[in-house]
Amino acid sequence: MKKSTKGFTLIELMITVAIIGILAGIAYPSYQDSVRKSRRADAKAALMGLSNAMERHFTETNSYIGAAVGCSPNPGIYCVPPQTANFYNITINAATAATFTIQAAPTGTHTDPRCGTLSLTHTGVRGETGTGTVAECW
Repeated sequence: MKKSTKGFTLIELMITVAIIGILAGIAYPSYQDSVRKSRRADAKAALMGLSNAMERHFTETNSYIGAAVGCSPNPGIYCVPPQTANFYNITINAATAATFTIQAAPTGTHTDPRCGTLSLTHTGVRGETGTGTVAECW
């Protein structure tokens, strides 16, 4: 009478580990790209919100000068949402009486080589400093 053994052979186990490794090697970069895109969408939304706040400030004061980004205890004309502030530094880069340029620069461990720093001007001109194009990033 022959004993039947149950379980996996070493070859079967090695093949399974190799398949999992290949799938992880493909899936992880795709996941990272999706995370970058969602964070970039948050930054674009924050830039649009700040742009609207800048226009309200201009309507009230007839100048873009004096506008500031901030939340309590130092409130400004716009409070950047925490999910965006954790990954992008939203700033008013240049403001004169009649013009402004606002920027969203990646911070901390978050990097975005394709789009880099996103920018928006008072006329709605959009920009980026990465290796991609404005159409890809915006």
